[in-house]
Formats: sequence, C-alpha cells, structure tokens
Amino acid sequence: MPQSAENFINQLLNQMTTEEKIGQLNQFSASADLSPDLLRQGKIGSLINASGALTGQGFSDSGNAEISNHFQKLALESRLKIPLIFGRDVIHGFRTVFPIPLAQAAAFDPDLAGEAASVAAREATASGIQWTFAPMLDIARDPRWGRVAEGNGEDPFLCSQIAAAVVKGFQGEDLSAPDKMVACAKHYVGYGSAEGGRDYEGGEISEPTLRDVYLPPFRAAIEAGSGTVMSAFIDLNGIPATADRRLLTNVLRGEWGFDGFIVSDWESIKELIPHGIAEDEADAAQLALHAGLDMDMVSGVFLNTLGKSLTDGKISREELDEAALRVLRIKHRAGLFDHPYTDAGRATPDILAPQARTLARKLARESMVLLKNENNLLPLQGFRRILVAGSFIHARAELFGTWTPDGRAEDVTPLDEALRETAPNGMELWFADTPDLALHLAHQVDAVVLLIGEHPSRSGENANVSDLGLPPGQSEFVDAMKEIGKPMTLVIFAGRPLAITRQLSQADAVLYAWHPGIEGAAALGELLFGHEAPSGRLPITFPRATGQVPIYYNQKNSGRPVHPEGQFKTRYIDLLPSPLLPFGFGLAYTQFEYGNLKLSSDVMRGSLEISAGVTNVGARVGVETVQLYVRDLVGSLTRPIRELKGFQSLTLQPGETRRVTFVLREEQLAFTRADGTFGTEPGNFHVWVAPDSQRGLRGEFCL
Repeated sequence: MPQSAENFINQLLNQMTTEEKIGQLNQFSASADLSPDLLRQGKIGSLINASGALTGQGFSDSGNAEISNHFQKLALESRLKIPLIFGRDVIHGFRTVFPIPLAQAAAFDPDLAGEAASVAAREATASGIQWTFAPMLDIARDPRWGRVAEGNGEDPFLCSQIAAAVVKGFQGEDLSAPDKMVACAKHYVGYGSAEGGRDYEGGEISEPTLRDVYLPPFRAAIEAGSGTVMSAFIDLNGIPATADRRLLTNVLRGEWGFDGFIVSDWESIKELIPHGIAEDEADAAQLALHAGLDMDMVSGVFLNTLGKSLTDGKISREELDEAALRVLRIKHRAGLFDHPYTDAGRATPDILAPQARTLARKLARESMVLLKNENNLLPLQGFRRILVAGSFIHARAELFGTWTPDGRAEDVTPLDEALRETAPNGMELWFADTPDLALHLAHQVDAVVLLIGEHPSRSGENANVSDLGLPPGQSEFVDAMKEIGKPMTLVIFAGRPLAITRQLSQADAVLYAWHPGIEGAAALGELLFGHEAPSGRLPITFPRATGQVPIYYNQKNSGRPVHPEGQFKTRYIDLLPSPLLPFGFGLAYTQFEYGNLKLSSDVMRGSLEISAGVTNVGARVGVETVQLYVRDLVGSLTRPIRELKGFQSLTLQPGETRRVTFVLREEQLAFTRADGTFGTEPGNFHVWVAPDSQRGLRGEFCL
C-alpha cells in the first residue's frame, strides 16, 4: 500500500476514540430495524445484506443502491465520517447466476471463472454491494458435505488456479474501480474436513496435509491480492478456527504477508462458548481478537465487551488499533473514502447485460460433463420423436443451485421451452413431469431423456446427506423407464457427486449438468442436440457407493496396496476398489488418442519439458483437456500416488494431431518434509500426460 495511503489511515486512527475503533470491528445486518444512532455514533464498520445465517437457501432481498446509500449517509453523519463497507454472499453470480463453483471447476478454465466473477462484481456493485464472501476455497473429499457445491473440488492445484483467477475477477487491477469489489477467501481453513461430511463438526488434519492440500488455495488467493479472509466454523485439531492464532496470525500474516482483515463467519465468535473454549462472550471476544480476527459478523460480542476488556487489561490497545487499522486499510483500498456512494443509475445497464448471459451460457455448457455415450447416442440426431421426462422439465430457479439469493426465476427460460428452441427442425419433443405419464408416453417415442437429480435446497450449507444415491423415487423411475427399452439419456442436476453406479450402467448416455445457472437450460439444449460439444471434466471423484467416501485421486499407498492381480484386490469385500469415475474424467462427442511421450531430459535441473501428441481419431471436432500428473516415488514422508501439476485444453478437428507441452518446474515438486520444512528432495519421479487421473502415458525422471 502506498505510504500516502498508510499515512492517511494512521492519521485517521490517531483521531479515533476507543469506541470508534471498536465500532469498525462490527458488522451488523442491514435490516429495517437497525438503529440509526449506531451508525451516526460510528459503532458499525460494515453491514451485511443477508436475511439470516442461511441466506443461501432461496431468495433474499439484497436491497439496492438507494438503500445502501441511505445507510451510508447515516454512517457519514458520524464524527469522523468513516464509510461503511457493504457485504453480501455473491458466490457464483448476482442476478446473472453462473453455474455453482463446483461446476465451474469442471470447465478446467480458471480464466472463465474469473470472467464470471468480474460480471458478478459489476452487477453487485451496481446494487451497492462492495464486498463479497467468496471465493470458497475449501478442499472437499467427502461429497456428503452440502457445501461441496460451493468449492472447486478435491485438488489443491486446480483449486489454487481458480482461487487466483476469481480473486482477480472480483477485485481487478484497481480495487477502487466502481465495478470491482473486495474478495473474501473462505473458510480458513480445513472446513471441508468436517467429520462424516456433517457441517459444523470438527476435523483432524495432519500438519503436512494441512500445508500441502488445504492451505495452497488460500495462499494463492492471498498472493492474488484478496483483501479479506473469513475464518471457518470448524474446530480443527482441537482449536476452533475463529480462535486459532497460529493459523490466523503466524501463517496468514507472518508467513504469507497478508495485510487485509479477517472476518468471522456468522456469529462464530460467540460460538466459541458452545465449542467449550470460552466461558462467556467477553472471553470469546478476547480469544478471537488475540488470535488476529478483526471483524465480528453480527454476533455483537466485540461491540458489547471489548471496551470493558480493554479497561480491565484483558486486551491491549495495540491489538485493538491493529484490527481497526486493517479494516480502514481495506476500506481505503476499495476507494470508499473517496467514493462512498453507489451511482443508482448503473443498475439498468450493468445488471443482466446480454454479454453476461452469453458468458453464463458458455460456462454452463463447458462445465457439463459427459459421463457415458454408448453407441454415440448423443448428440440426439436422427430421431423423430423424443420424450423428455422428470421433475426438472419446467425448471427455472431449480437450475440456480445453492447460494443464489439474488437469482430470480423470471429471468430464466423454462427448461422445456429452451429445449424446444434448440431442438432440430422436424423433431418432436414430448414432455412429462410425472412418472405415470412418462411411462405411458415412452412407448410412442423413439428415445427418452430423463431429467433427474437434486433440488438446490438439497445442497449447500447444512444440507448434508447420509446417502449419496438419487433422491427417493428417482432410481425406481429410471428402472421403470429402462424396462421399456428405448434409447435412454440421463441428465443429472446436482450440487455434489452422486453415487449413480446403477444408473450409469442402465443408461445409454449420461450428462452431468450440476446446477448450471441462469442459462443452463439453453446450454443443455445446445449439447443434447449437437450445436455444441461437451468438454467438462470431473473436479472431484465419483464414488461407487456412499460407503466408499472419502475417496479421492491423490491418495497415498499403504504398505499393502490394492492390486487387481495381487493378494489385496480391494478394501471392501462387496465393492471394487476403484471409483465409479475418476478425477479429471470426461468424454467428448469424439475420441482422442495419446502418443509419442517425450521428456526433454531424464534428469531435472530447474525445469523439465514433457510433451505428447494428442490426436482426434473421431469424426467430430472436440475439446480435450490434457492433464499432467506427477508421483514422487520415495520421500521422507509418504507421497500421493498422483498429483495434478498442469492442464491444457486443445480443440482438435477430426484427424488432427497436436503436440502439447508442459514445463514442470522444480518448485512444483516441493512438499512438507519429515522435518517440517517445505522443499524438494532428490529422487525418482513418474510423470503422466493423461486424459484423467487414472490413465495416460507414463515417463520417468530423476531430480
């Protein structure tokens, strides 16, 4: 931060009373009954535009520029005229709802995710929102956890790439620009390790795994400039994240140089009491402030207790000053002191712009993953009459997914209408929204498309499931339709990987659509009828059964590895050891072959070039996401059997061959070693150029 800016906020801090400093550390809900006196007295630093702790479930009015300006005017009537910063959960779009973050990760295109974040920032800031509680960077290895939908999957490399792109999309090159907003990397850290996939439960993560798997996406966000961080609800290794000084201060600020501010999750400071590490609210507030947490989200414990704690010597003035300084720094960086108000005239041109919807359709299309295509059933061409059946046939808001409080159903073309608009001329589409009607009509058509899966309310915060199978009644519906014997395509909408082993075997084609957002219906039609081709890849492993989780590709070998030809063929006597579908998997409307793997040397000295030829051997143009994996064969600590280190997308014409080249750098082989230090170790490595995490061409090199 330029010295002039630091001078400004330091001079401002020197003018502030204790009460005004504490005021900057409080975030209240922007409700109609909010006391204007608290704002005029400088006792509130931020307002959150949320109706409650679970705003993500359904629509929640965000207000508008006029309402934000009204509250801002009250705050600027305070003695020092310090502006508010308005926050909201803008997770995967504002009015233009993009696919859920897990789906965005399936596009394997961080730049595209960054563009979506930029659109979200433009729309949200036009409505008076200057701060978003995104991106969510929790590594998730257990899809029973409802919030798996909000993150980018199981891989730290992919998640880190997306983290940096999304932060830059929200914040841009100039955070003070009127169409940019402050990002918030959350939930720091380990929230995705909650036992049993049960939200808010504790988790246990070893230090090497924490350092090598869970922390990297957050570090990428900080290096990209994220202005804020949110602490997690989780009790990690016995210390609730809200009170973990080692992680909040020593790592985040000491090791990484983070100079923004840390906000609690909703009332999580007060929740230190039921966690059992604080006796009362004053104790909880002291623990959080000591840990390095700067802003209290809505619980009020900072406002109610810090003044007395300072008088009693339970907290220091230096701690209080530093927390207030961090909040002021981000407000200044966001341009709020110079431009505290929102231009109300921006809303019409900046919200739901045509180019935003075009981007939403592209991202929805590229996030959908083709899991099966027996006998090239898809794209659906050459059929005269097709039945489309299932509870999603009229879907509008059901396409949004979790955490879309600003999405509006009226902005969405119903799915059946969108499919009619994209179907080829001469093709009849029949629709049935009940199983009975579908079973009756199926005898009269040439092929069937079943739209099945999860309603958005079945994923997201505190929407965990004990069974990853389809919701009740749907598997029976698929069974009955299978008996009729018509070519059958399944389109599955979901916020998590589902255990669809039986359905995958029954269907001729399966397209995983996730919750694809505002343009998801049109994107689906473009893929089903061949106007475009699928290119998505799985950002998370699909289990064969619920009892197989957690299962993830970058696991470690045991001393008795599973081997189909060896003594230890499986880990369960009733289940194959492999996943249903591996990380990185996805089909196209064509086929690809890999060949001619080359390494620039068999010894790495700083870096190594790895290349291979990729050929489109099918009859249609297609996109292949080529992935680079590495295995460290011997380490001072056990190492994963594969780790993603790069990916590139190739668009190939039929018969075209192109050579793809990766540059692997020595620092990419670093890990947390047995002595606790981070670095590389000499030895032998395997490397793959691959279509997914289980296949590929393998080479070897030595470091």
